[in-house]
Amino acid sequence: MRTVWLLRGGDVLASAEVAESLVDRARGLLGHARYDGALLLLRTRAVHTAGMQFPLDVAFLDKDLHVLATTRLRTWSVALPRRGAAHVLEAQAGAFERWRLVTGDQVEIRETS
Repeated sequence: MRTVWLLRGGDVLASAEVAESLVDRARGLLGHARYDGALLLLRTRAVHTAGMQFPLDVAFLDKDLHVLATTRLRTWSVALPRRGAAHVLEAQAGAFERWRLVTGDQVEIRETS
């Protein structure tokens, strides 16, 4: 996975890992006791929290990284695909509230130096 900055309107929200490979997307955040950044799952439309140790904030993004919908997943839950979703953004529950991330926002990723 590569590490990037997650931004909205030029403001940094968090550091993020980008899961591009099938293996990285399948692993997701499993095995983490907590997670301070974000995980961007490319080419993913549905997620689950089976085996997770903490609940997640989940944002469904279109191909241009606009937030189509957000939800909070308890452990051992499933979030089904949303119409138009191309990618999923995950963070530990409470992160989206701190970042004030809402439906309609557009996020961007910037490579770290």
